[in-house]
Amino acid sequence: MIFFNKQYLSKDTSILVFSILCYYFRGMIFSDAAKQLRIVFMGTPEFAVASLDALLEAGGTIAGVITAPDKPAGRGMELQQSAVKKYAVEKGLQVLQPEKLKDPVFLEELRQLNADLQICVAFRMLPEVVWNMPPMGTINLHGSLLPQYRGAAPINWAVINGEKETGVTTFKLQHAIDTGNILLQESFPVGEEDTAGTVHDTMKEIGARLLVKTVNGLAAGTIHETPQSIAPNEVIHHAPKIFTETCLLNFNNPVKTVYNLVRGLAPYPGAFTFLNGKKLKVFRASAEYKTQNTPAGEYQTDGKTFLSVAAVDGFLNLKEVQLEGKKKMAIEDFLRGYQFK
Repeated sequence: MIFFNKQYLSKDTSILVFSILCYYFRGMIFSDAAKQLRIVFMGTPEFAVASLDALLEAGGTIAGVITAPDKPAGRGMELQQSAVKKYAVEKGLQVLQPEKLKDPVFLEELRQLNADLQICVAFRMLPEVVWNMPPMGTINLHGSLLPQYRGAAPINWAVINGEKETGVTTFKLQHAIDTGNILLQESFPVGEEDTAGTVHDTMKEIGARLLVKTVNGLAAGTIHETPQSIAPNEVIHHAPKIFTETCLLNFNNPVKTVYNLVRGLAPYPGAFTFLNGKKLKVFRASAEYKTQNTPAGEYQTDGKTFLSVAAVDGFLNLKEVQLEGKKKMAIEDFLRGYQFK
């Protein structure tokens, strides 16, 4: 919260400050109509927490929160709560954690929440009996400018493909995944050095604000659903789940392609190559474009300050790595303790 001492502000300055605050918070506070809506929120990871927090801060009525069951994790395999559950418990919200979304007991508990609207952010695929339950339906926040990058990993694939721009979309859920009618969208630029991690952090905040705007618009009846359409000759990129084989660096590709894969998989799950038979994850790197005759995949190093790998048109300069069985470290620290064979 920002506080100003009125005695030190002139009339003109006060007006300016008020205008700035109105601009900053525009759309971030629910209208009276939106505050009356009973909302059920569905989400699991930290990305979804920003959205739930924004809905609460806007004055939303959260009737209940649906999240994943607690799962064993860590060395002791102790049960761990999802990020959304931790936040919801802290705020005193009712939490449901169904194993199966078609379980009759869960469906009855969901009906008892008497939601007007359901909001889904980074949750699992919903059956029709769930997404079609409330009178206003279920809206989803997706991390791309639909219809581009439908699928499980839109942030990763946008960076992997070297996109200069991405964004977020709110849309109505229907049968086919990520194909529902669009409500609102907002785009933002992706920088040359951005990673999936930095895009994630930007997107969760922009997406949270867009959700508040979406609920306000739905409550006021000012949002018109727009069916997703694909323009003639438009190339549609998909965002399938990331598998281990996706993460293997192929130095027979142009260095830009290799570099973008590193960015698109950082900080998780991490791109990798092999060094003397051991997996070497690469979390930060830079691309060096130059004509060279070094065979693709061959390493160059002074053993102290740099480690580079040849691609077809340059070098990938490794900046932060993690050797199998070791900790993540800057390349200088890694080289101090590594003996090349």
